[in-house]
Amino acid sequence: MTRWQFGCALTAMAVFALTGCASTEDDPVAAPPSTTTTPWVPATIAPRTTPVDPYAGLPLIDHLSWTENLDGPRLLVYPTEAGRKTAATGTDELAWQEILALDPTADAPGMRDQFVCHWVWARMVAPDKPSWNLEPWRPDVGYQAVVAANCNPGGPER
Repeated sequence: MTRWQFGCALTAMAVFALTGCASTEDDPVAAPPSTTTTPWVPATIAPRTTPVDPYAGLPLIDHLSWTENLDGPRLLVYPTEAGRKTAATGTDELAWQEILALDPTADAPGMRDQFVCHWVWARMVAPDKPSWNLEPWRPDVGYQAVVAANCNPGGPER
């Protein structure tokens, strides 16, 4: 590579410009050709936007109700329209905190996993189900096993 080729290549890399570098392999002593410089201009990049959650700031849980069935106690969680329809990241945790604010005893082993299962899956497959039923008597088996049991580990929903 001639000194001219090296300098031309270095300049092109440094300023990201087309500098008209041409091969001079046929005539290594030839003078560089007359060129015009076309500067590199970045393409316009659209700014990344985060969709606005139309339900932001609205309550996600309407109310709770405890009942008993033959298996034991059951917490019925009644989501609001916002709780049924929001798709914003982190709203599962916001909704769980609303539940705990309404009734701290809901924080029993396995209940959060049952709730998140309903939040993620029941909203998709049964969006109009009136309540999501969480049972503290169900075994605490971890989230994946709760999902595998259709949100009801340890037995079917009755």
